[in-house]
Amino acid sequence: MTNIFTRIKESITADLHDLLDKKEQKNPIAALNHYLRQSERETEKVRHLISRQYRLKDEFSREYLRAQDMADKRLKQAGIAEKAGEEEMYAFAMREYQEYQARAERMKASREEAQQQLDLLERKYEEMKHKLKDMQLRRMELMGRENIARASHQINRVIHDTSDKHFSRFYEIERYIEGLEYQVNRAYDRSTFDSKMAQLEKELNEKEHDVVE
Repeated sequence: MTNIFTRIKESITADLHDLLDKKEQKNPIAALNHYLRQSERETEKVRHLISRQYRLKDEFSREYLRAQDMADKRLKQAGIAEKAGEEEMYAFAMREYQEYQARAERMKASREEAQQQLDLLERKYEEMKHKLKDMQLRRMELMGRENIARASHQINRVIHDTSDKHFSRFYEIERYIEGLEYQVNRAYDRSTFDSKMAQLEKELNEKEHDVVE
């Protein structure tokens, strides 16, 4: 049963990865943005880890100083007990001194190791930030190239769309408008001719009437 679920999970995962690969091929800028967001999140995680490492180093330093102070104190007390002939107090003070001194040495070593790790982390972190910045700048360059490519595609499409077929359509519309204008002008000429003839007829009639009188 476990193997069946495992195979189903692997199959779904493979299909998902295939889908993401196809999506990246269709929109590489979106895929790059997704990758950059992931890188930014990882960079932020590293920054938090470095801050934590600083706190750990400071804590090792405090523990080292506390242990060293107690070791120095017990050693001084052991000297006083030895001079006073207090063997039990001397023995207790020496055991305490050894415990605190061992702790101090361990904390000192841990602090030095933490500092070395911190130095390494900071170098890697700086490299990581530079890589991230380079990718962000690269994205800007690619976006600029994509804009040019899209704009060129749109321009070419408009140029091809205004081909002879479309210009012939404009020619048909122009012929149609010219036909309307011709009809309007003819109608205007006819109405003007008729009005002129009516005026001419009226004037002739008036002249004939004057002659008869």
